Amino acid sequence: MSGHSKWATIHRQKEATDAKKGLAWTKAANAIIVAVRQTGITDPEKNFRLRLAIEKAKALNMPKENIERAIARGSGETERGKIEEVVYEGFGPEGIAVICEAATDNTKRTAQEIKNIFEKGGGKLAGPGSVSFLFEKSALLILEKPQNLEEVILKLIDLGAKDIEEAQDAIEVYTEVGKLEELKSKISESGFKILSFEITMKPKSTIQVFDKEKVQRILNFMDKLEEHPDVQRVFANFDIPQEYV
Repeated sequence: MSGHSKWATIHRQKEATDAKKGLAWTKAANAIIVAVRQTGITDPEKNFRLRLAIEKAKALNMPKENIERAIARGSGETERGKIEEVVYEGFGPEGIAVICEAATDNTKRTAQEIKNIFEKGGGKLAGPGSVSFLFEKSALLILEKPQNLEEVILKLIDLGAKDIEEAQDAIEVYTEVGKLEELKSKISESGFKILSFEITMKPKSTIQVFDKEKVQRILNFMDKLEEHPDVQRVFANFDIPQEYV
């Protein structure tokens, strides 16, 4: 897999060099708000999704007071507009399947803007369930890439990893959502360096695209979605050559 790139890997590499810190902080705050609003639980030790959102915010060097303000807003302690979570599904250029998670205080406006991005990018927004069956909800741990790769892969399998993929910059380890904490502890105790972890939508199969112009069309479309201020995360099932990224 090291010679190929999926969107999850490309997004991570782009995120690491993203200078748009203000927008990144806004999205991180919205993720915290939604995590609190979903359960009403403001304690990250008792709210796994909130804990993930806070860790993400900290990784972006988001100030503590911003995090606390987002938690307060999510719990209804402030009077600002209600943030809702919305999931859009559709097909992008070259027929790729796309799931787009958003957090918005105006669902009608956001839906229309996302629809426009799909259509201008050569795709089409579809209804709920239209592409989600092509993905599997999974837990993902990103590990620092070691020198003795084969040995490490065997060790991770022994620890309970469900699937392991080699990326150019890291090792991507997948497991069932309910087993994330257990596997994370085992991996840490075994001395591996965990760079990040999250709940993701893993494609069950991928569409390979080798034409450079088609690849660029796809990446431009994905960038437009990612740049929308209401969009939290985007998942897609394409696989492209690393040199085209």
